[in-house]
Amino acid sequence: MQMTAEVERALIRSEPVVALESSVIAQGLPPEIGPDVAKEAQERVRAAGALPATIAVLDGAVRVGLDDAAIERLAHDDDVRKVGGRDLATCAVSGQSGATTVAGTLAVCAMAGIHFMATGGIGGVHRGWERTLDVSADLTEIGRTEVCVVCSGAKSLLDIPATLELLETRGVPVIGFRTDTFPLFYVTESSHALADRADDAGTIAAAAAAHWGFARRTGLLVVQPVADEVALPPDETEFLVEETLAQAEAAGVAGPAVTPWVLARLHAATDGRSLVANRRLLVDNAGLAADIAAAYYA
Repeated sequence: MQMTAEVERALIRSEPVVALESSVIAQGLPPEIGPDVAKEAQERVRAAGALPATIAVLDGAVRVGLDDAAIERLAHDDDVRKVGGRDLATCAVSGQSGATTVAGTLAVCAMAGIHFMATGGIGGVHRGWERTLDVSADLTEIGRTEVCVVCSGAKSLLDIPATLELLETRGVPVIGFRTDTFPLFYVTESSHALADRADDAGTIAAAAAAHWGFARRTGLLVVQPVADEVALPPDETEFLVEETLAQAEAAGVAGPAVTPWVLARLHAATDGRSLVANRRLLVDNAGLAADIAAAYYA
């Protein structure tokens, strides 16, 4: 594992560090946009008084902290694989390059000693899981890693009730940031009520400290709705999701390929409005994670 000097120094000094996943750069956003969003997220973390640590695997080396050249490479190289926790070892041994998912990023956080992370939305239990057993490894890693993960909930293409049930089973607190319901990525609200809400970063930092102070060894999930001015209408989003999921099944798209396939078609169907929302929530979540991390270490 290779850390940048500033990340290593910050961790030694117990200063706030926020991990950022890199799969969004390589697989989640178009290559002409991904690097700019990643850099903007890093700037938001710094502006809030924390240090960004974007995580990836480059030529077999697990990297904690990326410069602009590495970010551009992730977006434009053709052979960047999608790396979850299970893939870290094989990617490293083979000398490949990979962009880490939420699960892969959390696995590296556990090694590096980073306790705060930001992403767009977590993976979860997929629709039809009774038949496919398709459940994201993100839930497993959150359930065993002491990291506070800030996101905008989960994409509505998932089975949201089953996802929330599994988080509860694994002992992961889900805290709504200025919301009483679980947000659905592009959509600000849902019918899924949350047990806990916080309206400021300091309260979440205190909850994280208490959670780990009670010898709980799981992460916490903090959900922040996408900004109202870029959110998509729930009825439109659900219709498009159901339509594109049906198209994916007809085309034989399955497993990890489903989410990027559906998102690409949502971007086209909404004339890019979903891409604007995606960009905004990624940057806003990075800022909130930094606020929480700064409050925690203060």
